[in-house]
Parts: sequence; structure tokens; C-alpha cells
Amino acid sequence: MNKWKVAFLLLAGAVLITFATLLYLITADVKQATEQPPLQVEGNILTVETTAKEFEAIAKQYLSEAMNQSPVPVELTVDDKIYLYSTLTVFNIELPIQMDFIPVVNNGNITLSQEAVHVGKVNIPPKTVLKMIDDAVNFPNWITVKPNDEEIYVDLSRINIASGSRVRAKEIDLPNDKIELEVVIPNQTK
Repeated sequence: MNKWKVAFLLLAGAVLITFATLLYLITADVKQATEQPPLQVEGNILTVETTAKEFEAIAKQYLSEAMNQSPVPVELTVDDKIYLYSTLTVFNIELPIQMDFIPVVNNGNITLSQEAVHVGKVNIPPKTVLKMIDDAVNFPNWITVKPNDEEIYVDLSRINIASGSRVRAKEIDLPNDKIELEVVIPNQTK
């Protein structure tokens, strides 16, 4: 057999194996992350009502502080839904990603249920995009990405705010621009 035919077949086989491996890694089931039970803090409760834009500003502040070491930028917008924007680099091609989430209050914390995903003009399953984002982004410990459930769990009870106070979500009604939070200020012990 001609040495060029052998070289071509070896190269074609290597390319095929590489693509098959990448496809497997991208589409393989992920070990499901488990969420921890929320921290229980007793104390005085201050109820705060805010708008979507004010909530967005607060969320961006905490995300930027917690993710300053993350190699992949993640942008957040709160409107009638919660939108996350990012980019992924695949074969030196930057793919813009937009994920649309519906927020649900869950025991004082927020579960972001994925409604839609847009990856450039490519049709990629939401589970796969969440897995890729989870692998690429160094999220803080109070954010749990659950690709198999197509959701992101935000454990507000684990966010550190001043003097040991904690935040709980009470209501999120984005279509009516109403977000109600509770700030639990711990009792002072003498």
C-alpha cells in the first residue's frame, strides 16, 4: 500500500476519533450537582421591595465580586425574564450564548428554570449548553448549575452580606416589576 494512503487513513482516523470524543464529552450525562439545604438564620426580618432593574444592579454587584477569577465572562439582565449572556470558544470560534430563565422562589432561594437557549445560529440542546457553561465558568459556591434539570439554583442564604445578615426571596413577579426580599438580621447576643 502506498505510504500516502496510509498517512491519509491515519490522519482521517485521528480526526474522526477526535470529533467522536468531543461529541461524547459534550453530550454525556453530567453528575447531577446537589444543592445544600438553605442556612437557617434567626433574627429580625426587614422586608425590601425592589424593581427588576434595581435587583439586576444588586445581582451584578454580587456576581462580579464572586466571579472576578472566572475566565469566561457572564452578563446578567433582568427584564420580563432573567437573561444570562456569555461566550464559548469552540475551535477558535467565539459563540455568543443567551440563556432565558424563569425565576421561581424555592424555600427563600431562587431556582432559574431554563426556558430557551440561543447559541449563535447553532441548535444545541439546553442541557449541553448548561454543562459547557458549568465546565467553563467558575461559579461561586452559592450557585449550583444543574444541567440535567435545565436549571440554576441560587442559594441566597449562602451569600455573605454585612454583619452576618442573610437574604431570602419572598416573591419574584417580573411581569409586574415586583421583587420582594427579606433581609434577616441576626439577633445580637450579649
